[in-house]
Amino acid sequence: MYRFLLSRQWVILTLIALLLIPTMIELGFWQMHRYEERTARNDLVAEALDADPVPVERLTSPGKRITSAERYRSVTATGRFDTAGEVVVRRRTNADDEVGYHVLTPFVLDDGKVLLVNRGWIPADGPSQTEYPEVPAPPSGEVTVTGRMMPDETTEASGIKNLKGLPDRQVMLIDSAREAERLDASVLGGYIVLTTPEPKDGTPELIGRPGDEDAALNFAYAIQWWLFSAAVPVGWWFLVRREARDRAGATDTADDAAEAEPAAV
Repeated sequence: MYRFLLSRQWVILTLIALLLIPTMIELGFWQMHRYEERTARNDLVAEALDADPVPVERLTSPGKRITSAERYRSVTATGRFDTAGEVVVRRRTNADDEVGYHVLTPFVLDDGKVLLVNRGWIPADGPSQTEYPEVPAPPSGEVTVTGRMMPDETTEASGIKNLKGLPDRQVMLIDSAREAERLDASVLGGYIVLTTPEPKDGTPELIGRPGDEDAALNFAYAIQWWLFSAAVPVGWWFLVRREARDRAGATDTADDAAEAEPAAV
């Protein structure tokens, strides 16, 4: 009754089913790993954002690499903004996905070290983006700032190419080592995203808090892949039974037709 399973068509179909089952199971485990990674990352970010602010030099120093545990930690610093060394970071978007710049201003601490402060987003003046844009001035004199600690940007992490030959005072990535060379100063590793004081007239536009990654979606995908893997053998058996039933029905019809033919005289 099931000799048709040895046909070329059914052998290929069975092999495909046998290949799909472990593949889908493995994809489910991959999505579950992604869920666990994203959940752990969300917990780490939430913990950093909720922690009390600490002096910036407690977390960083010249040449230091900011770790994932230090990322988003709230820090404070007292000093003055140095607009003469200010640059803008190209091709950055705001919450409405409008393309513009981030304003990166050196902040000179009381001990002479420099902290890079991302003061927020401003729109591009025109399509060419070759001229230095009009940037609102930061508070003058000594001021205390608060911000979220961030690691230096890299092409590998951000996907942004570090282009050369850019217009004066424009950069693609925030790199404390490169800024230390440009400013000829002792620059603390990483940079901060400004949270206070808030800018006058709302510009530069402060960068919002990072949101949670959608870990639940990966969990749902994992369950989905495992359900698919379970459905494959069920679907295969359904097709086999239907094929067997169709073949049996065709055989019965042929037998009935043979019996109905008149006998030869």
